Amino acid sequence: MVLHPADPLTALAHGIGSRHDLPISPFYAFAGAFTALFVSFLALALLWSSSRFRGDRSGLALPACLQRAADAPATRAVLRGLGLAAFLALLACLLFGPDDPARNPGPGAVYVLFWVGLVPASLLLGPVWGLLNPLRTLHRALHRALHRLLPRPRLRRPAPLPARLGQWPAAAGLFGFTWLELVAPDPASTTTLLTALTLHTAGQLAFAARFGERWFADADPFEAYSALLARLSPLGRRADGRLVLRNPFHGLDATPERPGLVATVCVLLGSTAYDGYSDNPSWIGTLQTSPLGRTLTATLGLLASIALTAALYCLCAAATRLVSGPHSRPLTAFAHSLVPIALGYLTAHYFSLLVTEGPRTVSIALGTDNAPEPLPPLGSGALAALQVIAVVAGHVLGVIAAHDRSVRLFPPDRAVAGQLPLLALMITYTLGGIALLLN
Repeated sequence: MVLHPADPLTALAHGIGSRHDLPISPFYAFAGAFTALFVSFLALALLWSSSRFRGDRSGLALPACLQRAADAPATRAVLRGLGLAAFLALLACLLFGPDDPARNPGPGAVYVLFWVGLVPASLLLGPVWGLLNPLRTLHRALHRALHRLLPRPRLRRPAPLPARLGQWPAAAGLFGFTWLELVAPDPASTTTLLTALTLHTAGQLAFAARFGERWFADADPFEAYSALLARLSPLGRRADGRLVLRNPFHGLDATPERPGLVATVCVLLGSTAYDGYSDNPSWIGTLQTSPLGRTLTATLGLLASIALTAALYCLCAAATRLVSGPHSRPLTAFAHSLVPIALGYLTAHYFSLLVTEGPRTVSIALGTDNAPEPLPPLGSGALAALQVIAVVAGHVLGVIAAHDRSVRLFPPDRAVAGQLPLLALMITYTLGGIALLLN
């Protein structure tokens, strides 16, 4: 990834750089990735004949004192207060700060500290945005105010969320954010960010007023984003509510199979893939010469990237159903195996952005923006290795998760054969991801 300190908008809007970031042989990158996936598949087929992951029934319980501290009302109140304070500080920066991302920490706070920083935070601490989400705090405050102002009979009870809704609103919200980041004409403008923040806040609070606070857990895009990544956290909760240390694969196995799950993960994968391709000179030329205009063409490109990602997965699911029998449900049953792939892509594309632009954003917020520019923590060779390893490792973890689910769902004589379409999908995603890194 190339960051351009002289052009903060470019650095904030795009997470991956160009070919000269990756001084490695494409042949060795592709051959190594293919070998890693194929060897993993063979080893699993030979040595892993029964399911080993137990979802939310597993984990080593942490001491009761830690559980009490984590669940204490005071702890939750402090976290909600921190989330609200950060929200108000961001609002102040966007309202009163200069419309220049080199001097205003607002854009960096949104695109780097929040969007990218939520990845390591969720991996280490679990679904943290559900605890910090300032819109939950605002919803509770508005609800209490209405209770005081209106007699109880006039207050409408929250309507139940339709089961078929699932995570579709979250997928739509994530698409909206990635459109803002990658397509919008001026994504780092304070006006653009204020407009987006106002629309998001108003929409979420309106739906929460209709459906209650449960709306945020089910349909808030950033809570869904944080919760999906937290499936790979070693810190989690069992079905009985105990706070536990666990094998991340157990948490991943517990991912609920809900409507919209495939769409949510495909938005993450497809938008990251588009981010990688958007710096390609041929695509830049297309944007500049398209009769449809830059914004519409870029929007269609983003949609096409997400649609291609989803179509490949759905084709794989159909092939798996054909091989394994008519009673299987591979469309949602294997969606959890895409989560580590998304994590690998996010790490490969945004690691350098976080560790380079993150400190710069904090420096601007503290008023020390005249400090020297932070240097990248890794040289180009080490960064190349990290990016390729992240992509390949994400797919290997996806193969393991898919294999365990396969031997649980399918008869023994079909378990390995049923995974062949999934293996083909993983290889396709891996080679495509590396190609984007090398473009």
